[in-house]
Amino acid sequence: MYPETHLVLHHARAAELRAEADAYRLAVAARRPGRPRGLRTRLGWTLVEVGLRLAAAPKAAVAVP
Repeated sequence: MYPETHLVLHHARAAELRAEADAYRLAVAARRPGRPRGLRTRLGWTLVEVGLRLAAAPKAAVAVP
């Protein structure tokens, strides 16, 4: 591949990535402020905490006759 062709492809891909980043920034800025962010993350960590509590719960003593 000629160096000029490679450079043109590089510039085109860089422009696409910049446009995608700008669109993402606009989408983040347009979020409603009242909507909770990170609900999925908070739910995931809550489930991890519950799992750890269940795993660390003391076992009930079994009465041996």
